[in-house]
Amino acid sequence: MLDDLRNSASKSFQDEEEEEQSPKREVIRIRPVNVQHGRFLGMTPEQRFVIALLIFLLVSVMGVLLLVATQKVFIY
Repeated sequence: MLDDLRNSASKSFQDEEEEEQSPKREVIRIRPVNVQHGRFLGMTPEQRFVIALLIFLLVSVMGVLLLVATQKVFIY
């Protein structure tokens, strides 16, 4: 038990557990990635337009609120 203490301390518990449970190795096959032309982050051009429009409206509204809060513009 104490003969191989230093070597057993350098191994992690999970490595030992994996060696005991699954001594055989599995082959992992990687499928080629499908290239989708005209897509960015998996979105269609229409979806990107909606996201850009919502971000524009958010920035515009926040800008107006900031101008009102700092009293640079007055609402009558």
